[in-house]
Amino acid sequence: MIRSGYRQAVAMEWVKLRTLRSTTWALGLGLAASIALGVIAGYNTRDAGGDPTSNVLAGVILGQVVMGVLGVLIMTGEYSSGTIGPTLAAVPRRPLVLVAKATVFGVTGLLAGQVTTFASFLLGIAVLRPPVPHPSLGDPTVVRAVVLTGLYLALIGLAGLGIGALVRHSAASAATLVGGLFVLPLVAGAARSSGIGRFLPELIAGNSLAAVKPVSGFGWSPWLELGIVALYPAALLTAGGWLLVRRDS
Repeated sequence: MIRSGYRQAVAMEWVKLRTLRSTTWALGLGLAASIALGVIAGYNTRDAGGDPTSNVLAGVILGQVVMGVLGVLIMTGEYSSGTIGPTLAAVPRRPLVLVAKATVFGVTGLLAGQVTTFASFLLGIAVLRPPVPHPSLGDPTVVRAVVLTGLYLALIGLAGLGIGALVRHSAASAATLVGGLFVLPLVAGAARSSGIGRFLPELIAGNSLAAVKPVSGFGWSPWLELGIVALYPAALLTAGGWLLVRRDS
């Protein structure tokens, strides 16, 4: 009998991920577009007293959607294609399937996120025009902003994976993800006195993680804000693993 442990499950998920050309192309083109958006934002920056680092990392707005939707599709694609049956037959421990998927996509998302944010920063800063200051990676706060923004992209990808495990339907899962990223911040903006904005991932990314000069109202440490964002995929993946056992056992 073939032993289906963690390493075997991870190897299986890695083969799935790298052999799906659609996933590779979508990830590459989507993150390239995110970098391009950052370069455009840098070129159009005029405020010499602003935060050019935050401006050139503006591509995170698109990058989070790319990573989140890919996370959704990696999970829901198993159900739409019917491969979930053989997958669960090969790995009888249901939560292990989700752990393996999260490991493979999490590492992939981490690497892709860091490449995207560093490329956005370097290319975006290169096209800044005087008198806008040109921040450097020699500044620890700048490096922090770039690295945390890349980590944020990976976490949103994992959140998408968790939503996909819970909902299982591609369109509904993607709609839930996009609604959570963009609709809730709009509601929070309309109710500023509630203070819930500092707990919403998209607002945390733009106002704290990607900012050298955090926006008023986001006074906590950016690392603590990143921890708040990390709670979302952790909760979604935990709930998704529980439902995987309940539904497929």
